[in-house]
Amino acid sequence: MADSSSSLPPLCERISYKSYLLRAVDLTILGLLISLILYRIRHISQNDTAWFVAFLCECCFTFIWLLITCTKWSPAQHKPYLDRLDERVHELPSVDMFVTTADPVREPPILVVNTVLSLLAVNYPANKLACYISDDGCSPLTYFSLKEASKFAKIWVPFCKKYNVKVRAPFRYFLNPLDATDDSEFSREWELTKREYEELVQKVEDATGDSYWLDAGHDFEAFSNTKRNDHSTIVKVIWENKEGVGDEKEVPHFVYISREKKPNYLHHYKAGAMNFLVRVSGLMTNAPYMLNVDCDMYANEADVVRQAMCIFMRGSMNPCHCAFVQFPQKFYDSNSDEIVVLQSYVGRGFAGIQGPVYAGSGCFHTRRVMYGLSVDDLEEDGNLSSVAIRKLLAEERLERDFGKSKEMVKSVVDALQRKSKPQDNLTNSLEAAQEVGHCPYEYQTSWGKTVGWLYDSTTEDAHTSIGIHSRGWTSSYISPEPPAFLGCMPPGGPEAMLQQRRWATGLLEILFTKQNPLIGSFCKKLRFRQSLAYLYIFTWALRSIPELFYCLLPAYCLLHNSPLFPKGVCLGIVVTLVGMHCLYTLWEFMSLGFSVHSWYASQSFWRIKTTGSWLFSIPDIILKLLGVSNTIFIVTKKSIPKTRLESGDRPSQIDDDGSNSESSKFEFDGSLYFLPGTFILLVNLTAIAGFSMGLQRSSRSYGGSGSSMIDACGCILVVILFLPFLLGLFEKGKYGIPLSTLSKAAFLAVLFVVFSVRN
Repeated sequence: MADSSSSLPPLCERISYKSYLLRAVDLTILGLLISLILYRIRHISQNDTAWFVAFLCECCFTFIWLLITCTKWSPAQHKPYLDRLDERVHELPSVDMFVTTADPVREPPILVVNTVLSLLAVNYPANKLACYISDDGCSPLTYFSLKEASKFAKIWVPFCKKYNVKVRAPFRYFLNPLDATDDSEFSREWELTKREYEELVQKVEDATGDSYWLDAGHDFEAFSNTKRNDHSTIVKVIWENKEGVGDEKEVPHFVYISREKKPNYLHHYKAGAMNFLVRVSGLMTNAPYMLNVDCDMYANEADVVRQAMCIFMRGSMNPCHCAFVQFPQKFYDSNSDEIVVLQSYVGRGFAGIQGPVYAGSGCFHTRRVMYGLSVDDLEEDGNLSSVAIRKLLAEERLERDFGKSKEMVKSVVDALQRKSKPQDNLTNSLEAAQEVGHCPYEYQTSWGKTVGWLYDSTTEDAHTSIGIHSRGWTSSYISPEPPAFLGCMPPGGPEAMLQQRRWATGLLEILFTKQNPLIGSFCKKLRFRQSLAYLYIFTWALRSIPELFYCLLPAYCLLHNSPLFPKGVCLGIVVTLVGMHCLYTLWEFMSLGFSVHSWYASQSFWRIKTTGSWLFSIPDIILKLLGVSNTIFIVTKKSIPKTRLESGDRPSQIDDDGSNSESSKFEFDGSLYFLPGTFILLVNLTAIAGFSMGLQRSSRSYGGSGSSMIDACGCILVVILFLPFLLGLFEKGKYGIPLSTLSKAAFLAVLFVVFSVRN
């Protein structure tokens, strides 16, 4: 228990990052946008349709910037004090750790293995930890890899704790070789551990190409005649920590699960897998806290669990109202700068209101909050109120909400009443765990509705997050150095566009559910500014329409010979606005240590994904609302990391950030994601060429003037932002734009030019 005496210094501190200068910049940009809108209104009768379309687009941009300003107004984060935790907490609470994977091809098992090994080796008593791996692909290869990993863990975990290893994912730790002249005990153990890891990698690689090991014993019988979408529930205890005394040589519990799948049942993708993890872990260990990480997001900070406990056990600082602790998602490869910057400013902005959004990985949850508990159900000491006991613990209510498993209901009651589960063999719970994994188990229960991870959105993280905040809970944001978790990003091409489409579709879906942020603000316990912050991210997909039009307007006005931007002194509004926004965003990147090139690449990719993948999320939602089709969750392909130095490799060949020389190149394929960007590029190049050769149509009287050099500069700016597409015109292979995409875009560009000139 933690000592909650108010006279002692707190276990964590809330740090505010308010800056009056940044607030002034935000308000100045907002004022410039409003000034531009007022100028449009004043001259709207003197101009044509393009002027009115620009006015509508700028109204959208102004509303978006208002939401951004409200979100970033009071940024904050929490700073934990681990030394105080060690002094005052006599017994740390248990934590169940969840890792999800779904496809051994798109998510290589060696990636999953490294994530699991990093979690098993964290600086936390092993008897207080349990690691559960959900395999939605029901892959015997994944299970085989995890079994082999459990053997290596008995070497890796003691090694990490004995020498206080900083990076506890082997594939990252062994990238840098030791000094060849070192002959200490550490170097000998290092070499031994490295050889064992390379043997593990080799076994996994060999198993990928050959399935002889399937006949190695009865342990793989459960995988015989199984299909990815048609198989029974599989629950296997890979390793059980029966000693349970917290010794540094112990390895935590290690359990593999794969829920039942049948063709005629909805499985709700990752949200369904997470809810099965909650039920199985509740039956086996029932820890009060749960850590959720993606299979490619390894624990980079060994003390990450203890950092989160500083928040949950902070004594007098409103201890019961923090539902989850979110760590930022950071990455060891390229293509991630934009997300890091977004989390640093927008993520801290959320944290300064009601708390950060649950980001799907690197998050510690409170189990009883995930069981649907509201802040109104608690007394001041954190125990259930008498009203909540009568309401929540009624036998009929429990069965209706959590299913008909008596063992499950008992574990829920224990969790809600904060009763710890006595030490017991995990194998005693296997039968009950099988039961709660059957397809019909959730039928007519509250799972996915008010209990657990919420369904009806492909971004189950944000959907669940707003559901928690709407019940009055807060959340906390910790951004330590070194980063708590590191993962990999898909390359800047088809996989990245696919991921962005899924995110934009899922976020937009939430607007059409009961968790709409405007409803949550007026009818639930979601704070008003928090609802505006949620509205900012949920409407990402809708931004694609004004952004697409605004990328085409300069070309249309050049071809049509009509003005787009103000003339004379009022042109300064546009120039100042563009200049301030560029310098402001550049400062955001450079203040976090990123380069000017990184800033430009992120600005470019933002335009590309907005007018490409985000655009296609809108018809996805329309078709879903019309009942024509449902949105689907497609697993993003993860890259296999370089795991060991080959005989001729030098350490210098591996960059510190894991990137390589070709990682900055943009990749293309024949998907429709790249059609809008190619079309935008061709149209603007045509307009620039026509303007430079004086091939504009005859000027009409639009306020006494037609298009001008400033409109041509607008076209040039668009071409600069879509530079990867310009380079793609001259590249070949995966870095070149396919002929089919180029042909379609050229046809659309011809139609656009004809329409612009003749209209």
